[in-house]
Amino acid sequence: MIGICIPAHDEEDLVEACLHSVLTAAAHPDLGGEAVKVVVVLDSCTDGTAALVAKWPVVALSVDAHNVGRARAAGARHLLHHQARWLAFTDADTCVAPDWLAAQLSLGADVVCGTVEVDSWAAHGLQAQAARSRFEASYQDREGHRHVHGANLALSASCYLQAGGFDARECGEDQALVDRLEALGAHIAWTARPRVLTSGRPFSRVEHGFAGAIRLHPAQALR
Repeated sequence: MIGICIPAHDEEDLVEACLHSVLTAAAHPDLGGEAVKVVVVLDSCTDGTAALVAKWPVVALSVDAHNVGRARAAGARHLLHHQARWLAFTDADTCVAPDWLAAQLSLGADVVCGTVEVDSWAAHGLQAQAARSRFEASYQDREGHRHVHGANLALSASCYLQAGGFDARECGEDQALVDRLEALGAHIAWTARPRVLTSGRPFSRVEHGFAGAIRLHPAQALR
């Protein structure tokens, strides 16, 4: 079974588009009909996210962590308990391509680190062009890049367990996990083939996450 984990904290405006995209990817013919289980980890949600998620054929886990590392880890534990062989991670403000899972698995790697594409810069207002220019000057959306994004990350269950899973970090849990996997000698595909489209909002639920990176210090944060 393939598992998809999506942490969500107050994402009522974006979560349904995300779910539509991952369920479309789960039905891709190149997967050969293999079962795909989707888990949304509702982390301390106070808006309508939970009610919206309940309408979809996915598992909803509620946690009160205020911590994306713990949320991702909770989803991974659930999927591993149900015998997932492959774990794919994205975010609730992100839409994945229809061949997202198929592209990951076609690479034959232990770990797949994908790139992200920003859906719109409009929310940056008068700073939109400057934010886009900073991002494009420092970002490499190509094969062989070295970026790590929780919105486009996948790996085998065995590698996840070997590396000890996600740390309880408010930010950077994805980079820390990949750093450990690299040290362990895992075969990592640094690729632009599995595509995702993520929110270009300048302020998100994580203070030092992607939104902060494209707003303030992209060259430093988008390694």
